[in-house]
Amino acid sequence: LPDPPLGLAERLPRRLSVSQICPPPRRPMTLVEVQRGSENERLGVARDTMLQNRLILKPELGKPWRNCHALPGYNFNYGLYIHGLDGGVPEAIGHWNAIKPTPPTQKEKEKPRDYKAMNRRAIKAGYVTAPENNLYHQLKDTRRRDDDGRRFKKDPPNVPPDMAYGRPPRPSTPFFDLLQHRYRERWMDQQRVVSVAKQAEQKQKIHKGKLYETRTTILRKYQPPRKSDPLWHLPHFQKVCSKTAATPCPEELTIKGPIQVYNYAHI
Repeated sequence: LPDPPLGLAERLPRRLSVSQICPPPRRPMTLVEVQRGSENERLGVARDTMLQNRLILKPELGKPWRNCHALPGYNFNYGLYIHGLDGGVPEAIGHWNAIKPTPPTQKEKEKPRDYKAMNRRAIKAGYVTAPENNLYHQLKDTRRRDDDGRRFKKDPPNVPPDMAYGRPPRPSTPFFDLLQHRYRERWMDQQRVVSVAKQAEQKQKIHKGKLYETRTTILRKYQPPRKSDPLWHLPHFQKVCSKTAATPCPEELTIKGPIQVYNYAHI
């Protein structure tokens, strides 16, 4: 007996998992692999566990993470592979199944009625009531022309072939000027020109002579003296005489020595 036909799921190959397609992840980084000046260089006390913590470890340039699968080879096709059951490319080249265009219908489109012309003619004929107008519309049915409802009558407008419709695009962003800090240099040059112009303007100023003051200017500058308030004392100590003198009397400034020859004066 012949074998029963296999189903579509049994004929198609089984899909491979990510671990079967991609190479296994790389082993964790060690201190021996860390080069001087690299992203994960550590100063001071360094341990291998520092290079295994995702919060501390920095990604390597041009390499995937250590705990992730690497990308498959160049011969790998991304996306879902659809198995063609219609013969594939050879059948498409040999028997091209193109959709044949349907011929346009010769049925003429019905034109709309021209009520303006019919109403004008009905008034000239003497029909003014609504029933008379309806009867006149049925008897003298007038249709509009083809070019009445069109925006462009028969010939398209004369437009140049290189004309661009719509809003013109904005100029492209000068990335090279941004990377080379050209805007900062232009601003610095402008500030230098402004500073030089200010200095030249200050040099050209004519120094005027001495200005004469008037009574108004003197009164504006005058500040009346403020009377200093005396120190505050307790009321019941105001009439008490002092027991000691704060400043010595002139007789006490001269001090006689033990031999009573010279006089010593306080400085």
